[in-house]
Amino acid sequence: MAILNDILNRVLGGNASAGSLADDFHAVTQNAPTDVISKGLQAALNSNETPAAGQMIGQMFEQSSPEQRAAMLNQLIAALGPSAQGVLGGILGSSLGGAVAPNVDAGQAANVSTQQVEEAVTQAQQHSPAILGGLSDFYAQHPTLVKTLGSAALAIALGKISQHMRS
Repeated sequence: MAILNDILNRVLGGNASAGSLADDFHAVTQNAPTDVISKGLQAALNSNETPAAGQMIGQMFEQSSPEQRAAMLNQLIAALGPSAQGVLGGILGSSLGGAVAPNVDAGQAANVSTQQVEEAVTQAQQHSPAILGGLSDFYAQHPTLVKTLGSAALAIALGKISQHMRS
């Protein structure tokens, strides 16, 4: 816990280098509860200091395994519920065999491009802003993918994680 506090103090004090943030994030996520990691990631996705949420989700999608890609798409579709076909059908429908249903497999997910994911997340977020909470929960379970987001997103996530761990 002392190492965790040291990392969080360094990040909050602005003393973390861009190169060390990915390592710091990895160390923190080894000791932080998944729900706290999710809150940190959601703060980064919603921040005006980071790229758009769709772009960041697309970036993590691009780095994901086929199974992770399918699971993320299923999470996105399930979170939208019955409106998923209407919200995402035009973006993802052709890549998923015509219908948007929460049973995407790894083979279907391989047909979905990063650009389509960016558009789908942006569209879903406009329809249901809370969608980022579910996607944050998903990616909190895959912190190695979050490390690819860059120093601004990691610093914001670590700052939020620190707030939750200290309260």
